[in-house]
This record gives sequence, C-alpha cells and structure tokens, in this order.
Amino acid sequence: MAAWNLYRHRNSDGSSKDWAVRSNSDGSITTRWGKTADRLPGVSNRYGLKQLDIERQKQAKGYVLVGAVDIDVNGNVLFPGKTSATPSQLPEPDSNPEPMPAPPVEALYWTIDCRGKQEVRVDLGLEVRRLIGVIQALSDGHATPELEWNGWQQWLDTTLNAETFELSGQIKSAHGVLPWLFLLALKAKSFKGVDIDIATETARDLTVDLKVEQEVLAFFGTDLDSIRETAEVLGLLKPRLNLASAMSNTDDCWF
Repeated sequence: MAAWNLYRHRNSDGSSKDWAVRSNSDGSITTRWGKTADRLPGVSNRYGLKQLDIERQKQAKGYVLVGAVDIDVNGNVLFPGKTSATPSQLPEPDSNPEPMPAPPVEALYWTIDCRGKQEVRVDLGLEVRRLIGVIQALSDGHATPELEWNGWQQWLDTTLNAETFELSGQIKSAHGVLPWLFLLALKAKSFKGVDIDIATETARDLTVDLKVEQEVLAFFGTDLDSIRETAEVLGLLKPRLNLASAMSNTDDCWF
C-alpha cells in the first residue's frame, strides 16, 4: 500500500503545485511539496500534528486529492505499479466529479503554525493565558464540558517558552463552544508570523465573523444571542449599546 497521500493545488495562472503527507511510526508526520513534477524537493518532518487535521486544512485551502503514491528518499513520486512519474503521467483530478452528499459535521479541525519573531511569540503566550483566564472566569469555577477539551493544556504548555511550534487538534460538539471561540479570538488578533486555521468536517475554512457562522453555532447547539456576552468579552463582537442605561445616565441633564 502506498504510504503518501498526494494533493494538488491549481493556481489562477494555470500552473499547479503538489503537496504530499504520510504518518510515521514514531508519531511524527512527513510532508513534501513543490511544483507539479516527478520530484517534490521540499521536505519537513514534524511532531504535534495529526495527518487527518493537516489534510483537511489543505483541502480547505483548495488542494485536491490526486491519489495514494510512494515517494522515495530523494522525493521522486512513484505511483503504484509504475517505476516513476512525470508531470504528464500524474493523474488529473476529475473535472466533473459526481455530486456527493455532504457528510455530517462531526468536529472542527484546527492547526497553528507559529513562526513569528520572539516578541510576537511572547505576546501570543500572554494572550493565550489571558483568554484562558477570561474563559475560566466566565465559567465561574464550575466544571463544564468545555474544560474537558485537552487543547487548553496543549496551548499553555506549547506557548510557555515562546518557541516556534506547530500544533493541531479537533473540537467536537461535546467540548462546547468555548474552545472554538478561544481559537477565533486568537485568530482575530492576527499575530504576525502566526497562522491559525479552523475548518469544518467538510473542509470549509471558518472566519472570525460569528454572524456568518450560524451553521457552526448550531453544531454546538447554540446561537449568536446565547453566546453574545461571551463573544463580546473575548472581543469577537462589539458590545451592544444599552439604551436604558444610556438614558438613565442623562436624567440629571434635563431641566
């Protein structure tokens, strides 16, 4: 069985680039990339990422699965039953695929690639701790399903020493909406050199605009009004003007 999954991205100018991934026995994943050719020169071996998560992120960015392949130590792409592959031999993704029903959403998939400068990584770590503190305060110290999400400790541990890192994971409906709001709040900060991606089961990339993410709110069994106060505290929504309070503050101005 071929060890790698090969993906392709079509550029607007007609060119294309390929990306491949495999999981290793030590828990790491290896990725290769380059322009569509018989060899993928770029290579990286990383820990802390799950193959399924990173594949879904690539799909959300427009990469299409070409197929399962073997790749030798020099990066040469080998299709099963063939000794080598050339760009013309690489199979094209079906331009008219049969419509398939969308699978039910079972989880959100997130990845972070932190390559920012030292000061940015320090600021990221401080913001992670601030947001988690805010969320804990909102939970009022009571045990909630959200606190069972292992991502809280992952983020605290990984950002402790302000090092570069890559991380990925899932958020299921049972975890509650808070982990997703936490990641959105971090993403909204737009730390330079820090890429945070969140996608649905169907590989749709999520935005930080809660008003257009009604489907995801429903996935967590909630709606915009129900999480408005929390979203305002996390900086994801602007606070609504309290007209009653505003009018009460002007009572002494009338003669």
